[in-house]
Amino acid sequence: MTACYRHPDRATALRCSRCERYICTDCVRGAAVGQHCVDCAQAGTVRVRRPNPLVRAASGVPLITYGLIALSVLAFVGQMSLAHLESDLVLAPRAVADGQFYRLLTSAFLHYGPMHLLLNMWALYVVGPQLEWMLGKPRFITLYLLSALGGSVAVYLLAPLNTATAGASGAVFGLFGATLIVGRRLNVDVGWVGAVIVVNLIFTFTIPQISWQGHLGGLITGLLVACAYVYPPPAIWIRVQAGVSLALLALFVALIWWRTAELVS
Repeated sequence: MTACYRHPDRATALRCSRCERYICTDCVRGAAVGQHCVDCAQAGTVRVRRPNPLVRAASGVPLITYGLIALSVLAFVGQMSLAHLESDLVLAPRAVADGQFYRLLTSAFLHYGPMHLLLNMWALYVVGPQLEWMLGKPRFITLYLLSALGGSVAVYLLAPLNTATAGASGAVFGLFGATLIVGRRLNVDVGWVGAVIVVNLIFTFTIPQISWQGHLGGLITGLLVACAYVYPPPAIWIRVQAGVSLALLALFVALIWWRTAELVS
């Protein structure tokens, strides 16, 4: 006979089926297979949680967000300084059909007036840093550019040919949509984001000279990209993210090609 490892004064022949230490009848804990000691039973009840890749400490400077803001401000300074810059870079469907496809992205960094710039940059400053920390810089910049492009493609497809569109609103709407999806994935209150989206959509459809095509295109793109970024299981997370991003880009290219062919013909 040997002694219990927790009670040396008690002789026992029982052993823990996990650690094989001797245990007395007071230290026996039932298990699916055999019996466990107190320590092994307690260790078995500890649930190991896999860290959520979206839950990251808010550390470091959100360089992408600040860089996008700085680039938009510099572009606005250029608009004020160079008279031809605005007309050369805004989204004009006829110019895009003539082969100036770069306007689909450059227009997202131009703005019509200081208030237009201020509202978009303030929205980017509010929602950008948290999304950048949670998604990581590569995913965040991909989300921003795809949302901007999605808004521009919607304008190219649906807006009148004599329009000239500019602004980061499409990309910002994409960030709003992504914030809504990420917040729901993390089970946090995102009612304020939904309210912001609804209010801005009301303004979009009631105030003249606001591009509803760019806002809706950016919002839908942001929602789709965010779903691909936060919902796939970890085993295929990277592949789904890359696949959806590339698929959206290919879809935009196809739509641009189709619209261009239609306008040229």
